[in-house]
Amino acid sequence: MTHRPRMTLVEAEPGQSRYAALAAALRQRIVDGEWPPGTALPAETSLAGEHGVALGTLRRALELMAEQGLIERRHGKGTFVRGGLLGAPMLRFFRFGSGDGEVPQSRILTRQTVVASAEVARRLGIARGDPVLRLERLRSLGGQPRLLEEIWLVLPLFAKLTTLPLAEWGDLLYPLFAERCGVAVARATDEITFAPLTARQLRALDLPAGHPGVAVTRQAYDLAGRCVELRVTHGDAFAFHYSVTLT
Repeated sequence: MTHRPRMTLVEAEPGQSRYAALAAALRQRIVDGEWPPGTALPAETSLAGEHGVALGTLRRALELMAEQGLIERRHGKGTFVRGGLLGAPMLRFFRFGSGDGEVPQSRILTRQTVVASAEVARRLGIARGDPVLRLERLRSLGGQPRLLEEIWLVLPLFAKLTTLPLAEWGDLLYPLFAERCGVAVARATDEITFAPLTARQLRALDLPAGHPGVAVTRQAYDLAGRCVELRVTHGDAFAFHYSVTLT
């Protein structure tokens, strides 16, 4: 990749610190594809000179970007653009026995372009009524259905997936997003709630009537900080498992 010549000075907006403005400028260079995921950033002295800032300001900007999940500092090697998430597996919230640790088999049940509801639009940061690609996906382990997912993807960002043959989707979505649509998922947030499963969800998951369910709602973000995916994963509440270590 050809390195940029010296850039103009970074100008902070009112109320914005110089290092935050620099972080925004560096983020934009990443979003523009100058530094793809996994590549090393130029030396700190070079970046500071290009943007006309002190080395301390540059380092504070890099610290902010690391906190935002855009970059990672590798001791003795330099600073790198973080690679996109490969899967951020939902199965870390569940225990199904012998299938734990496997990549679940995935099958797209339905695919349609719909208008975003108020809640979907709010979470994706788009206007109510904007078109989105809605998927329903069933994930299985050892031939047994385990997770049923509703997924909404921003359009036209994922327009190529509206016609991609379902046989070519594979079991993991995030590598597909990167390969087919050029969208790298940089981070995701998950919310967990317990709620009854609908009759259709119970049938899809092969669970008896009245069986308790759990829902994991995910919002996934690209390198630009845009929410590009909303996902609700439904599963068996009795299989739910979550642990955390506090120090």
